[in-house]
Amino acid sequence: MPPGVDPFLVTLALVGAVIMIAALLSGLIERSGVPQVGVLLALGAVLGPFGLSFIDPKLDSDMLRVVSTLSLALVLFTDALSLSISEIRRHIRLTLLVLGPGTVLSAALVAVAGRYLLDLSWTLAAILGAALASTDPVLLRGLLRRPELPAPARLALRLESGLNDIVLLPIVLVAMAVIGGSGVHQPASAPRMAMEMFLLGPGAGVLVGLLGVSTLDTVRRRLGVRRDYESLYSLGVAFAAFAAAEAVHGSGFLAAFAAGMTISVFDVELCDCFKEYGETTAELALLFTFVLLGSSLIWSGIATAGLREVIFAVLCLLVRPAVFLVSLIPSGLDRRSTNIIAWFGPRGLSSLLLVLLPVFAHTPGSERLFSLCSLVVLLSVVLHGGSLMFLGKNERKEPAAAAVPEKAPQRPALLPVLTDPEPAGEKTPETVDIAEMQRLQAAGEPVIVLDVRTQRALDESDRRARGALRLDPDRPAREAERLQLPREAWLIAFCA
Repeated sequence: MPPGVDPFLVTLALVGAVIMIAALLSGLIERSGVPQVGVLLALGAVLGPFGLSFIDPKLDSDMLRVVSTLSLALVLFTDALSLSISEIRRHIRLTLLVLGPGTVLSAALVAVAGRYLLDLSWTLAAILGAALASTDPVLLRGLLRRPELPAPARLALRLESGLNDIVLLPIVLVAMAVIGGSGVHQPASAPRMAMEMFLLGPGAGVLVGLLGVSTLDTVRRRLGVRRDYESLYSLGVAFAAFAAAEAVHGSGFLAAFAAGMTISVFDVELCDCFKEYGETTAELALLFTFVLLGSSLIWSGIATAGLREVIFAVLCLLVRPAVFLVSLIPSGLDRRSTNIIAWFGPRGLSSLLLVLLPVFAHTPGSERLFSLCSLVVLLSVVLHGGSLMFLGKNERKEPAAAAVPEKAPQRPALLPVLTDPEPAGEKTPETVDIAEMQRLQAAGEPVIVLDVRTQRALDESDRRARGALRLDPDRPAREAERLQLPREAWLIAFCA
């Protein structure tokens, strides 16, 4: 940092820069397919000691610790909140295949490689294996938004990204506890460790989640809650669950996930802003953490890499495809979906956040784990992030208005379609049912059906309107121009 510069002002400027740059480049990055995390890592390098020298955080930096802790807590909370319990039940076999043979076996094989290739202890190898089996939510989020992604692949990757951290986090915490006991697991301490980790933490999260969502529901019905404050409420629940668990010596991270899962299980009607604001804040924290790590710390993976470390990094990226290709055989998925699921297991900030937990706890040998994890993450950003740019390039584009006559009578209407006819007396002029739409089509009227659900609603539903074109409701004018929607056709919006 330049002499005489206030660290607080530098931090504030950094936060502002991340927000502004991420917002301004979001459209370009989405269209180009360039991985966003790569752009943020480059920004960190520019601001770090190899560039302008504005920031140079260390592994024991308080700022890095706070930002990393908040990021992981928010990611776990929003991942759990976004889960659909009914969807998991409908696809329980796929869920178990992805989390069992897929995630756990991948972690185990990476741990074995770390033990015998890098001479790590079994506990350190277990931490590294768990961290490197975690998939990056930022890179995966960009993939899941791609319209050309097959529906089965989208479903499997969404289930994995929402659940795999909660499978891997306990492995890291248990290994840390074992190392904390002078490297020897004392049987007498096992019940206490199990109670603190798997009872007090999740218990506090369930309690805070129940109280939080029931209080919100009651106050909203009786007094009303402003929409913008309801979106902020999600952050309060996540942080309160984390703090409550830590106060009773439980795991705040498990509590954050338990709080989100509790809200999801009880299925209380929440506005989209409740979930979306939490996800946006979590993504912002993740991007900010990437900038901090990209300034200098993550590049230590390259600086300390030898031949064995490079071989280990390559093996880590090859383990997942091999494991998932075999694990998904009983799922019955088509080959293309299976290949996409097997390949796209990007390692990123979630891996670094998990491996930072023993670093912040001053676990012996954890700094080497961070360097190894950084090397794998950098390689994954290049390979997995780069391959996103080529996904679907040769996909056939569906013509938007191929079936619409050139000289159709003018019908400037945008009508939502219901899946079932409405009860008598409840119909409004802006609403038609399926029967009326079919009558329009039978009469030769040009009809275009548009799927205008939010991305979340689309991801969580198996219901599709036959022949419908996807239109993003957040950008209707731009989407209408992209789809070349004619002004002379009936535009019927499907939003069930």
